[in-house]
Amino acid sequence: MSHLEPEAKIFACSQSVYLADKIAEQYGIPLGKITMSKYSDGEFQPSYEESIRGLRVFIVCSTFPTADNLMEMLLMIDAAKRASARHITAVIPYFGWARQDRKDKPRVPIGAKLVANLLDAAGATRVMTMDLHADQIQGFFEKPVDHLFASTIFLPYVKSLGLDNLTIASPDMGGSKRAYAYSKFLESDVVICYKQRKEANIIDTMELIGEVKGRNVILVDDMIDTGGTLAKAADLMIEKGALSVRAICTHAILSGDAYEKIENSKLLELIVTDSIPLKKESSKIRVLSCAPLFAEVMHMVHHNNSISGKFIM
Repeated sequence: MSHLEPEAKIFACSQSVYLADKIAEQYGIPLGKITMSKYSDGEFQPSYEESIRGLRVFIVCSTFPTADNLMEMLLMIDAAKRASARHITAVIPYFGWARQDRKDKPRVPIGAKLVANLLDAAGATRVMTMDLHADQIQGFFEKPVDHLFASTIFLPYVKSLGLDNLTIASPDMGGSKRAYAYSKFLESDVVICYKQRKEANIIDTMELIGEVKGRNVILVDDMIDTGGTLAKAADLMIEKGALSVRAICTHAILSGDAYEKIENSKLLELIVTDSIPLKKESSKIRVLSCAPLFAEVMHMVHHNNSISGKFIM
């Protein structure tokens, strides 16, 4: 290999090019070339247009719906393996199917485990992701997992707001650990929302555990899907006397009428990363890029350097 060749190569699935371009720019190398052949029935076939023999390959793909994203990544991993890449790292800023991390009722799949098996079978030698829905999903993999935290991105922004009487809130009991971690770093109070659902994406009741009167509240969650939970939580906190309510959500799924719910809610601001592209702009939504974080960690991984310094919490 000549000294002019890049030390690693970064490629992207079609719907994650927007993010991979920024990661490659931050890393300091051009994005690798891929062509995608498509058949009339919808089948597709990726092809690397440059040699990757003996190299470390990073494949960037957030696996948000549709399932074509995941299938494209699996095909690209398989192609890299058969092209004799030395290391194949699946870079998955948003790990889809993560909400299916256990059997919560009879006769349902454990989707997160299935996806982990598929990545392993395809030939991934390492997985890099951010803010999994449940930390224990890392245990589904037999290969090393670099689980990054978006707190590295969010906390400097929160501190820059200079908010007095700050309170960190979790929109549900499951996110209390994340809320306590943020509150410990920011030396703030914590409140928890207790909610009950009739069915998926439909909240029946919500109650607040803790005091928010006269406080500036920041809700913290790993993802926002329909926006119903955050909108309801923000409205409840304003009713209870909160001065302002903001929300931090790593992955902006924003399906259905989520944008309308956010616009019509008492939320002052929703801060997200670009792990998933926004479907449209909103005056209430601020996007902080995760590209610098991934580029830096990818560089550290390639040079076998410790990445523990990148974990604020």
